[in-house]
Amino acid sequence: MKVLLILLGAIIIYSVVTYLMQRKMVKALTEEEFRAGYRKAQLIDVREPDEFAAGHILGARNIPLTQLRMRMKELRKDQPIYLYCQNGLRSGRAAQMLYRKGYRDLYHLKGGFKTWTGKIKKKA
Repeated sequence: MKVLLILLGAIIIYSVVTYLMQRKMVKALTEEEFRAGYRKAQLIDVREPDEFAAGHILGARNIPLTQLRMRMKELRKDQPIYLYCQNGLRSGRAAQMLYRKGYRDLYHLKGGFKTWTGKIKKKA
């Protein structure tokens, strides 16, 4: 029982530290703020290809979180990167990964794609 409590405490501390670090690395934007800047940035959807095909923000490039390490060179460090996923978790993790590799101008859509009310594109 004591080990379980220690483990639970460690998980909670890790989650809080991760959350606070993520807030420092990536700026969470409301949909309105996201719309104001994403056309002048690299717009990246980090969801899986089937999710992307079902509907994505017009102009987005699909680089799934699972492929990000291998495809990081496709992104420019001198331009802002706007990230989104389904609900905001994966885009936060993607931002952490990019931050560790020297990317600094990082933003993500608060609430993710499920909260997006703008134009979308679906693959036929």
